[in-house]
Amino acid sequence: MQWGCLVICVEPISKQYWGLAQSHVAPEGASMFNRLFPERIDNTSYRGYKVALCLFALTVLIKVGISLASIFNGRHAASSADGIPLDTFTPGGAQAVLSLFALLGNAQLMIGLLCIVVLVRYRAMIPLMFMLLLLEYLSRRLILQFMPIATTTAPPGLFVNLALLAVMVVGLILSLLNRDNPEAPRA
Repeated sequence: MQWGCLVICVEPISKQYWGLAQSHVAPEGASMFNRLFPERIDNTSYRGYKVALCLFALTVLIKVGISLASIFNGRHAASSADGIPLDTFTPGGAQAVLSLFALLGNAQLMIGLLCIVVLVRYRAMIPLMFMLLLLEYLSRRLILQFMPIATTTAPPGLFVNLALLAVMVVGLILSLLNRDNPEAPRA
């Protein structure tokens, strides 16, 4: 009895406290927020364009491929795609770089697996996952601005990442637009 009273009494207070009561939510601003952080996370509440799902799948496929290459063929990925001169490093230094590549590849693979789960089962989270992928990419670029890696040439992996950035931005926009809204531009 005591717990039931606590739940009944606390729930309305907590919704008002956190600003979730209907009277406090502005319809215009809440729409974008609600698409990024939906109340229901399932396949039926996704309202974005279907082409955004294809762009998300393409992005995840490429990122998982890159992560697997970093784990299982890190020497080739580091020296060719990223232009890191591993031959100029001591054996211990080269091994440390390859270990870090494998660890980063593992982290990327975990994010990729989470993205696959979202694509298959929880599509309402697609805009949030696009945002997460964009923030992850942009934070890596920011870190590299302050802590650059010495490379031999302009790494070709940069162009792949720039193409992925463009796909992620377009995918995020298309996933946030409401395909059921007649005023929204059609893809």
